[in-house]
Amino acid sequence: MTSSERAGTGFRFADPVLAEVVQGGLNEVEELLHKVVQSEFHPVMETSLHLVEAGGKRIRPLFTILSAQFGETWDRENVIKAAAVVELTHLATLYHDDVMDEATMRRGAASANAKWDNSIAILTGDYLFAHASALVADLGTGAARIIAETFSELVTGQMRETVGPRAGEDPVAHYLTTIAEKTGSLIATAARFGAMFSEATPEQVEALRAYGEVIGAAFQISDDVIDIASPTEESGKTPGTDLREGVKTLPMLYALEDEPDSRLARLLAAPITDDAEVFEALELLRASSGLARARKTLDDYAERARANLEVLPTGAARDALESVSDYVVTRTR
Repeated sequence: MTSSERAGTGFRFADPVLAEVVQGGLNEVEELLHKVVQSEFHPVMETSLHLVEAGGKRIRPLFTILSAQFGETWDRENVIKAAAVVELTHLATLYHDDVMDEATMRRGAASANAKWDNSIAILTGDYLFAHASALVADLGTGAARIIAETFSELVTGQMRETVGPRAGEDPVAHYLTTIAEKTGSLIATAARFGAMFSEATPEQVEALRAYGEVIGAAFQISDDVIDIASPTEESGKTPGTDLREGVKTLPMLYALEDEPDSRLARLLAAPITDDAEVFEALELLRASSGLARARKTLDDYAERARANLEVLPTGAARDALESVSDYVVTRTR
């Protein structure tokens, strides 16, 4: 890692010493991830390593290691274990999500459910959850309680998304609660763990937890905007994926709220399979108030996240966190 931006994460490290410390910690996390999934039963080890070795940005361990820089001294062994716990938890949810979404690809490779089958993917996710639980047991009952509460939030968020808003429930409020649980909760725990195991003050621990929760949700809103607003050559992704899957993201929900009887509302009533209709829906969304409102919400989330950092001491670590608040906004422009 250089003193510039860490690709795809938004973290910018102007201080090469901090960059080296964080990279060293990530290397140790990587070693631990490979170590804990070892098994004498080769099939479970093979399927577990499938996503571990597929790479990924390791955003959650990054938050843990960086948050550990605010305390008086960080317990390196426990911080690395905590970072591995949150990454194992994240990886486990990916195996389960791919089954629920009937996905065929994950991180540029065949998803586990496509390469093997749904049962194998589910069991592999369970295996990773088990190892996350075993690791967190070494960190004490407080950490174990926190990760258990986080499991609960992750499952509740997934259930909330699957069931959808109830009759009379505000779809936008439902969506924002869902992403706070599905995405924000684990990043919040990642940052909280780093602060806890570095003897940060209670106020700093809470600030970093709150920052992680808000910035995690902001990343999802940012992805929602990119799926509509950014051409393939800029984002590297094919626009309209959510439209094809029938997923109603924040810009769509705002557009439906503002124009419930429009042509766009009719297009969004079901997954769109026709390429011409996907293109039409994208054009209508790009011109809609829904996209503008989603950008405004993203700006608000980024500002809320940044405000949580005010209680932290100034310096390279805080600057790196603030750079993520900037990144979630600028990546959509």
